[in-house]
Amino acid sequence: METPAARGSGPPEPDATGEPGGPRFRAGGGRGQGPERVRPNGRRATGADRPVLPGLPAEESLLDSSPTTMGSPEGRFHFAIDRGGTFTDVFAQCPGGHVRVLKLLSEDPANYVDAPTEGIRRILEQEGGMLLPRDRPLDTSRIASIRMGTTVATNALLERRGERVALLVTRGFRDLLHVGTQAREDLFDLAVPMPEMLYEEVLEVDERVVLYRGEPGAGMPVKGTDARVSGRRAAGPDGPLTGQRRASLQAAQGTCWRCSSLWTWGACEGSWRSSCLEASAAWPWCSCTHTRECGLAGGAGGRWASGWAGSSAALGRHRRWAQHEQQVGALAHELGFTHVSLSSEAMPMVRIVPRGHTACADAYLTPTIQRYVQGFRRGFQGQLKDVQVLFMRSDGGLAPMDSFSGSRAVLSGPAGGVVGYAATTYRVEGGHPVIGFDMGGTSTDVSRYAGEFEHVFEASTAGVTLQAPQLDINTVAAGGGSRLFFRSGLFVVGPESAGAHPGPACYRKGGPVTVTDANLVLGRLLPASFPRIFGPGEDQPLSPEASRKALEAVATEVNSFLTNGPCPASPLSLEEVAMGFVRVANEAMCRPIRALTQARGHDPSAHVLACFGGAGGQHACAIARALGMDTVHIHRHSGLLSALGLALADVVHEAQEPCSLPYAPETFVQLDQRLSRLEEQCVDALRAQGFPRAQISTESFLHLRYQGTDCALMVSAHQHPATAHSPRAGDFGAGFVERYMREFGFIIPERPVVVDDVRVRGTGRSGLRLEYVPKAQSGPPRVDKTTRCYFEGGYQETPVYLLGELGAGHKLQGPCLLIDSNSTILVEPACQAEVTETGDIRISVGAEAPGTVGAQLDPIHLSIFSHRFMSIAEQMGRILQRTAISTNIKERLDFSCALFGPDGGLVSNAPHIPVHLGAMQETVQFQIQHLGADLHPGDVLLSNHPCAGGSHLPDLTVITPVFWPGQTRPVFYVASRGHHADIGGITPGSMPPHSTTLQQEGAVFLSFRLVQAGVFQEEAVTEALRAPGKIPGCSGTRNLHDNLSDLRAQVAANQKGIQLVGELIGQYGLDVVQAYMGHIQANAELAVRDMLRAFGTSRQARGLPLEVSAEDHMDDGSPIRLRVQINVSEGCLAPVRVVIPKGSILDPSPEAAVVGGNVLTSQRVVDVILGAFGACAASQGCMNNVTLGNTHMGYYETVAGGAGAGPGWHGRSGVHSHMTNTRITDPEILESRYPVILRRFELRLGSGGRGRFRGGDGVIRELLFREEALLSVLTERRAFQPYGLMGGEPGTRGLNLLIRKDGRTVNLGGKTSVLVSPGDVFCLHTPGGGGLWGPRGPRPLCRRRSCSP
Repeated sequence: METPAARGSGPPEPDATGEPGGPRFRAGGGRGQGPERVRPNGRRATGADRPVLPGLPAEESLLDSSPTTMGSPEGRFHFAIDRGGTFTDVFAQCPGGHVRVLKLLSEDPANYVDAPTEGIRRILEQEGGMLLPRDRPLDTSRIASIRMGTTVATNALLERRGERVALLVTRGFRDLLHVGTQAREDLFDLAVPMPEMLYEEVLEVDERVVLYRGEPGAGMPVKGTDARVSGRRAAGPDGPLTGQRRASLQAAQGTCWRCSSLWTWGACEGSWRSSCLEASAAWPWCSCTHTRECGLAGGAGGRWASGWAGSSAALGRHRRWAQHEQQVGALAHELGFTHVSLSSEAMPMVRIVPRGHTACADAYLTPTIQRYVQGFRRGFQGQLKDVQVLFMRSDGGLAPMDSFSGSRAVLSGPAGGVVGYAATTYRVEGGHPVIGFDMGGTSTDVSRYAGEFEHVFEASTAGVTLQAPQLDINTVAAGGGSRLFFRSGLFVVGPESAGAHPGPACYRKGGPVTVTDANLVLGRLLPASFPRIFGPGEDQPLSPEASRKALEAVATEVNSFLTNGPCPASPLSLEEVAMGFVRVANEAMCRPIRALTQARGHDPSAHVLACFGGAGGQHACAIARALGMDTVHIHRHSGLLSALGLALADVVHEAQEPCSLPYAPETFVQLDQRLSRLEEQCVDALRAQGFPRAQISTESFLHLRYQGTDCALMVSAHQHPATAHSPRAGDFGAGFVERYMREFGFIIPERPVVVDDVRVRGTGRSGLRLEYVPKAQSGPPRVDKTTRCYFEGGYQETPVYLLGELGAGHKLQGPCLLIDSNSTILVEPACQAEVTETGDIRISVGAEAPGTVGAQLDPIHLSIFSHRFMSIAEQMGRILQRTAISTNIKERLDFSCALFGPDGGLVSNAPHIPVHLGAMQETVQFQIQHLGADLHPGDVLLSNHPCAGGSHLPDLTVITPVFWPGQTRPVFYVASRGHHADIGGITPGSMPPHSTTLQQEGAVFLSFRLVQAGVFQEEAVTEALRAPGKIPGCSGTRNLHDNLSDLRAQVAANQKGIQLVGELIGQYGLDVVQAYMGHIQANAELAVRDMLRAFGTSRQARGLPLEVSAEDHMDDGSPIRLRVQINVSEGCLAPVRVVIPKGSILDPSPEAAVVGGNVLTSQRVVDVILGAFGACAASQGCMNNVTLGNTHMGYYETVAGGAGAGPGWHGRSGVHSHMTNTRITDPEILESRYPVILRRFELRLGSGGRGRFRGGDGVIRELLFREEALLSVLTERRAFQPYGLMGGEPGTRGLNLLIRKDGRTVNLGGKTSVLVSPGDVFCLHTPGGGGLWGPRGPRPLCRRRSCSP
């Protein structure tokens, strides 16, 4: 029979003084406290002292909701509720000052409709002592406020359960969000899985806004017209524009803009070519007024709109010129759309792709949130009219429920936890920086707090890039439910998860083995401490037997490998296997923490680990120890820390607007005026919510960047007061320089600074702060029971303590378990836990006992070293991206970093650019052979020659040999390769399509000492980069500054790798680290052998020969032939041997031109290999290189195409495949930085080969030139189609067209350089992918409608 306390209805047991322990809230803001009622025995009277009425439902509470004392600002309830995906946590401040906490299932339709409402109902029942029927709205007279964080938006996005949405976008860009950055998330997954788009329909709108660059004819009528657009006079926002009004508008905006109706461009296919440039130049402030005639209005539009809940509009350049989006939005409302999201309102920041995704997410999620809010309100009398209801946003601030939108709600749940530990752990730990560690069932969230919240303004969730202020929370797919595998000699944890159903094996529903099962096998979880909610009937306890059985199957695989593998070893016990998986999971969770700290210049050991979430307590000590931390802080409400964070959070209102002013003395007055206006908006909004001015604070920000770069920083001046040479709001310039140096390691003082956006964050402080009345000790802590837990070295007797019985000052020596109804905390050996005065748990982490890791192969340590080596390469990449200056490296991510063993063999590489990674090993090994003993400490080498392992000349490889005391030869190498936008040669961009010798392609480095004896050789490398100018018809580098800056960044990235490997050697010893470098390389070979063995065995079983072959051709007819002979003998395969004929295009002479080999031939080689193995049909087989330049600018891009279909999947459309994964420049960045207009960028529908599985479609990309320039194109698959496989049809060839201003169309062929003039248009049609398994009808595509007049 359940006791009242177990149901959460009774008071806690008093301590020796009769006073229950607990927190106390104090209220600020001028509100008085109500009088306290005191019972004769000295205890404060509470609602819980009333008897429970007969008939109250005896519902199980998963957490004891006994009240603890707390101050109250008034005699009403304040609720803070975190509605998670599995559980809902309720934190209630009750009249009289005490706190109740409650945990219940988020979904339990058999018992209640809505978990937060049910939680409130239960607490009101318990406090009021009366039955409150579920079928009646709750009385709100005693409820002062409700604060809520929710995963409703997150889950809807992850599971794609939002509303039906239509996207309205500028004509020519219907597939812009589908293509996105054109990069794929998993480099080596041929199926290229990508989340589906949020919208179902696309409507294209005839409108366009472009930057005004002062072309001739500005302000003059279009020839042959009367300055009317679609029957209306060209106008600004308030009517026809005179020259004076144009000037004033331009001054107000800070940038001269030209808004052009593309009616002529898009509607009349036969006439736009001769008039488009004149049309764009005629009326700088011409507003599109013909949207009604574009199919957006009328009966058909109204009938179409029915059935769609939301629409989103994402029109180019409308962060600054919002009128077109506003017109479209108004018409959509008239048509009956219930919700309309405009990108200019969702987040007015530059970059149309993430802004468009944000608007779509807002339209997709906001109706779902509003529906949930409306349903929540209906559970209360008056629909919460007189109750303050606030929701947590992704940025860590609270917002009124009426303004809570989908794009700001995705991190609503996790944000509460960050606020919770920031408001508690940071303060009580003396201001030491804190790492938040929130380990759940499917993933782990990590974050950092060092006195202020760390925000990002662009992040991806569930494949959707959101452009909105968000707390910087990194997620790794490793949680309690992460699945465990043994693959090719490696222990693998995740990313696959068992989910809530069937869940881990121990849930008794036939689920797979997981991290939770491993902890259960090790004795670190006690089934008796969990409720009986498992099994098909949800009435059984956790099953250790099921965990052991599932883990034994994996252990059998492990021991088979150990006894029969390349290095025979003794088998492992079941506990050793479980321990191995736990250690690998811990290392996986350390990687994002290292990314938050080491990769940003912070020392992880200087942080406190704040652990919360249901599974985190079992791993906290091990995580802290691995990162060198000496303190773990676990809040007394760690299982409900997100709800507590909601109670302590502030209300936030933000205002932001775009700006394109230089940060200079002449603009400071304008900046101050804008900031003052936004500050007034924030203050007014918060005062309207009831905050007095004394409780409102504001913080001003400028979004600043160096001119000519794309990396903007949102800078506050709160630590930089105003000077005589700054705006009155503060010295933002000093803040920018300080942060830029801290983030990137350099500044660019000679470049002006540009303001992209102005922003003000207003905060209404709640006035609540948490205090605690400590529960006094009543003797030594009582051991509830003793169990046996497995640690390194075997089982140990482990006492178990109940958290509710511990008082301040109690100290507990590890190993021990601390348990409450919500979490299990493992205090490992050599660690000590102490109950603080605030009732929290502080664990002092001792040093791990000296290990005995040897050089012999151990699969557990192999997996751990694999994570550590990969983390090093990843951090090198982050340093390179941070410290580089060029768009190619910083934005397009055209770089790679890797770690190499003492023989130059590749050990680990981050998932960067595939074409770099294989060749970099050859580059390192060439230097070892070429220089021999002539390598010295302090040397850094530079190479790009194809004979030295280079790919093409713009890819400069920087190699650092690393020496160690007592060693005469380098003990390992680190290297980084980056694509430099220009290194000289016959064409801007150093990608000449018609080069005949290597020297015509730019500067050549065979083995160049970039750094010698620790000194950067700037003069020598400058001379070498300018040397191509001595060759007739060639130029030296056209961008020396960026070359030097990026080379320094590559040296810095290498230095980071050296530092991290040095730490690894210090921990394990040089011999062990070098041994595992070799083991990692051998394991990679083993994985390939396993694949080939499985392939050969499969062919043998079908009676097929063990030889496969394939052939394809380059467009000039050069054949690429592959023949593979597989030798299956005694269960082992002979080593793979690659034979390449001398003089072939894969082994050219030292002076041959090779620029296309890296970007074209490599793609064809991969297609041939995949074709030989029958893995998938051909992808586009090209990178579609486009280079544009003149005397003062240069631009380079590679463009996506169609991916090949494979067994079980359609080819992905509009994506980079195989050997590249560089990003495409956002259209708004492209047009603001370069003299082009992107006229069209969409899928080339139908270009993928037909078949049972269709090939992906290529893209169409059209550039309108605004200046004279040299255009170079270097492409393939213009003659030979991408092949289909097994009867599938081939993809469509690519096509390169140049449409001259006079209307002539020229087929440029696959490779050419040509001078272009203003008004010319380059049309790039990229190839589609091949189909698979016989032709069928076209695959259904996303339905689209055009807004044709």
